[in-house]
Amino acid sequence: MKKKNAWLKYTEEDLVKLNEICEDYKSFLTISKTEREATKEIIKRAEQKGYKDLEEYIKNNNRILPGDKIYVNNKGKAVALFNIGTRPITEGMNILGAHIDSPRIDLKANALYESDGFAYFDTHYYGGIKKYQWVTLPLSLHGVVVKKDGSKIEISLGENEEEPVVGITDLLPHLAQEQMKKEGSKLIEGEDLDIIIGNKPLKTDTKDEKEAVKQNILNLLKEKYDIEEDDFLSAEIEAVPAGQARDFGLDKSMVMAYGQDDRVCAYTSLEAFLEVEDTQKTLSCILVDKEEIGSVGATGMCSHFYDNAIAEICALMGNDSPLAVRRVLNHSKMLSSDVNAAYDPLYKSAMDKRNASEFGQGVVFCKFTGSRGKSGSNDANAEYIAELRNIMDNANVSFQVSELGKVDIGGGGTIAYILANYNVEVIDCGVGVLSMHAPWEVTSKADIYEAYRGYIAFLKNA
Repeated sequence: MKKKNAWLKYTEEDLVKLNEICEDYKSFLTISKTEREATKEIIKRAEQKGYKDLEEYIKNNNRILPGDKIYVNNKGKAVALFNIGTRPITEGMNILGAHIDSPRIDLKANALYESDGFAYFDTHYYGGIKKYQWVTLPLSLHGVVVKKDGSKIEISLGENEEEPVVGITDLLPHLAQEQMKKEGSKLIEGEDLDIIIGNKPLKTDTKDEKEAVKQNILNLLKEKYDIEEDDFLSAEIEAVPAGQARDFGLDKSMVMAYGQDDRVCAYTSLEAFLEVEDTQKTLSCILVDKEEIGSVGATGMCSHFYDNAIAEICALMGNDSPLAVRRVLNHSKMLSSDVNAAYDPLYKSAMDKRNASEFGQGVVFCKFTGSRGKSGSNDANAEYIAELRNIMDNANVSFQVSELGKVDIGGGGTIAYILANYNVEVIDCGVGVLSMHAPWEVTSKADIYEAYRGYIAFLKNA
């Protein structure tokens, strides 16, 4: 299959729309550094488009009708959206699904300690990271602290220029001869990813200066956020790279930002979904948490929150039957909107170029992920792929087909197999990424735009 660079087909009008989408995308990334912040922004955008909380329908026992627009907020960390069509929902839905969690560094429950004149946060990394990439970076802190009385304090520190940042130190090369002999996976150990947060001791009138730096930090936290040390027991605080999403490349053809796996697909799925108004077939968009650690937990795709929401909708449409939910999913089709490893000429030994995604060539279909002999993959069927090829060609969407690196090199997973368990027709479809899972990832603006266009084409083919 001969690939074509998407940039070469754009008119001036196309470029205006592309830049509009990518500027908004950068804004979305900058204010959505965590799954909680992403959920908040997603719901805000959905409500602006007329979407209403399913809980209000349930509370008031309101009947759901064609044309209704509904969202489900799952514990502030995942969202499902539904645009109810004129045809019976049991005829199935067209679904877009992405995840909004990203690799990061989490604070432990007993996080704050002092050692040799420095105050630290003790941490536990989340998701698959190269640990050595996270040292000597400016980090910001995002999350929530929930006090015993149930009050919730939101924290975002280190994003504004006037705010301090924190970070993890590394050993100077002059003294690192032994460190440099280690394997890459052990250059920095997980327990050494502790974050320096202070060095200034609290000045007191007594001679007792034990843990004075830690005490000074506690005083600052009390003053700024009204939290005590024990409140960290019921907190979720994440350390992520500080700074905004930016144009990348002298030609401004790319985007560099934290968390593009998988918020590049979450954003394009959301915007495509909100773009479509009237529909015959019911449309849905799932934006979930926990994919980076196996889609587990109440806010991950393995949770039953999604089929529970479908059951509630069916009941409020007059079909209160377990069979109805099964029929909805059994007749549904889905694009599992997740990123792909783009071909990197500097690391070509890990790629099969004939079967690798390339920057600027459009949205990426990945028939299977998994590892080695397709273990753990969905492996979409040929009939469904043929249908999608036709949809993309008819809409003049640039697309490509890719695997995730060479056979036996590694592998990965998405949420596709989970929906396939319900007999949903599903394939992975997303944007190629360079430096995936690094603190700063890179994507092509053309691929972002083609993903947005491709998702719209899929939804409208209902």
